[in-house]
Amino acid sequence: MLNPIHLRTLQECVRTGSFAEAGRVLGYTASAVSQQMVLLERAIGAPLFERSARSARSTALALRLADRSRDALGALDSLEREVRAMVVGEEGSLRLASFATANSRVLPDVLAAVISQRPHAEVQLDEGEPDEVVDGVLEGVLDAALVFEYDLDPRQWPIELCAEELLAEPLRVVLPSSHRLAGRSRVELPDLADDNWICTRQDTAGARSLVRLAAAAGFAPRITFRSNDYSVIRDLVRRDLGVAVLPALAIPREQQGVARIIGFEPRRRVKVLYRKQNTNPLLPVALEFLAKSCTAVASEWEFQ
Repeated sequence: MLNPIHLRTLQECVRTGSFAEAGRVLGYTASAVSQQMVLLERAIGAPLFERSARSARSTALALRLADRSRDALGALDSLEREVRAMVVGEEGSLRLASFATANSRVLPDVLAAVISQRPHAEVQLDEGEPDEVVDGVLEGVLDAALVFEYDLDPRQWPIELCAEELLAEPLRVVLPSSHRLAGRSRVELPDLADDNWICTRQDTAGARSLVRLAAAAGFAPRITFRSNDYSVIRDLVRRDLGVAVLPALAIPREQQGVARIIGFEPRRRVKVLYRKQNTNPLLPVALEFLAKSCTAVASEWEFQ
């Protein structure tokens, strides 16, 4: 295999016509240059110079090899620059996934910040529920994923993954504007025992959390409508078809009829999962901006 260091030295020898001059340009002694050329000749199995006591004249093969190696060495230089850029995170790719409400409220600022700081990096975002994205992180298809779990429906994440909590998202009651309790900033769940309820599908963590929350308040919720689309749930509430308990990320800032739950404030925990062994230099950048974005979002709930 041809040594690129020897090829660069060959180019200077051919250009300057002198081992000593090539050494001066490259920072080698004339003896070191001569030794490199000997090793290069051994590698190709043919002489590259006609040597005499006072000179070393390039052969036709040396001229040809020096000329043809320029493109190869240029490509190698380009590759080295690209690799260095990837090592420090200036280039490369970052693959993230998250669930819908976090994609709406948390990820836009994160993606914009990462791309602004690393404009030559490729940043990708996918969407999915926790069970849909965990395997992608485990298999290395994703660098990180935002997931959630409810206090009333806890779960275990794979031990191979780091699970850092970013948000403790409060659950809020959402009421129609015509509801008898509309306008209150706080409500007691037993006061809603006779209402119709709207929630996510029966097999979801949100639905299980609602049932357990109501049970702790002494009643079983009468669930009349189900949808995994929070905008559908909010619209059904707005049309006075029931009440709902939603995580804060699913409630727009301008939403009316939002109340805290008196006596117990259950939460949905938003966490970021990533492999402990992941060495992608863009991952720490993303984690930093995720933490900042979540802190900013959480500050909106402090006085609500």
